[in-house]
Amino acid sequence: MNKIEGVILDWAGTAVDFGCFAPVNVFVDIFKKAGIEVTMEEARGPMGMLKIDHIRAMLSMPRVSALWEEAYGRAFNEEDVNRLYAEFEPALMVSLSEYTNPIPGVIDTVDVLRAQGLKIGSTTGYTSSMMEVVVTGAREKGYGPDHVVTPDDTGSYGRPYPYMIYRNMEHLKLSAAWKVVKVGDTTSDIKEGVQAGVWSVGVAVGSSEMGLGEEAYHGLADSEKEAAIEKTQKVFMRHGADFTIRTLAELPALIERINGLLAEGKRPGCMIP
Repeated sequence: MNKIEGVILDWAGTAVDFGCFAPVNVFVDIFKKAGIEVTMEEARGPMGMLKIDHIRAMLSMPRVSALWEEAYGRAFNEEDVNRLYAEFEPALMVSLSEYTNPIPGVIDTVDVLRAQGLKIGSTTGYTSSMMEVVVTGAREKGYGPDHVVTPDDTGSYGRPYPYMIYRNMEHLKLSAAWKVVKVGDTTSDIKEGVQAGVWSVGVAVGSSEMGLGEEAYHGLADSEKEAAIEKTQKVFMRHGADFTIRTLAELPALIERINGLLAEGKRPGCMIP
């Protein structure tokens, strides 16, 4: 039957860790220790990638690259990348267990999806050792997908490569890419879905792209919330998302809409102008 068979969710900023704060603060800290002041926007820019690739991407940003050359008298090299990552990983591991709370509505939504017969996979920019902490903490609080794939399972080829999605499809026995929906909160998530040939969906509230913690978001006036959501959704669409949703609670209805498109012979990418 031409219906969605499975959903693949990102972790931080999509399923857990409202605002995706666990890694951001660590990125800012390790660069500060290296004598480079990076902004929160710069730290969030490559979010969703394998974390060593994230550091490499930050160092490649024109402003950050210029600051590095000014501080060290040369361009950054792979030794610098590895040294920064060697500081990043243990620092993240120390705090990671504090950022495993499921985002409000996620557990109920996953229950609805499972009741509809859908399988739940997941991909991440975290390594397997990081995910041991996250998966354990989230499971204790009621959230757990059917399968978890990290870049360690794909030869360190993380997002935007599509291979983690393919590993999920293989394990969950999903029959075709166009019967799969990928949901994430970063442009890396969107690109991963697009390159895998699945339906690519960006979720706005709680996302790294929006960059607001739960308290900060709920402290906004309604008009400010709408503006933040619209701005975030536009970024996702600009990077190739088929659809955007405000929260994961909208996903079951969206899947019904996609099933209607499949019945018409439509495929991922058909909604993009």
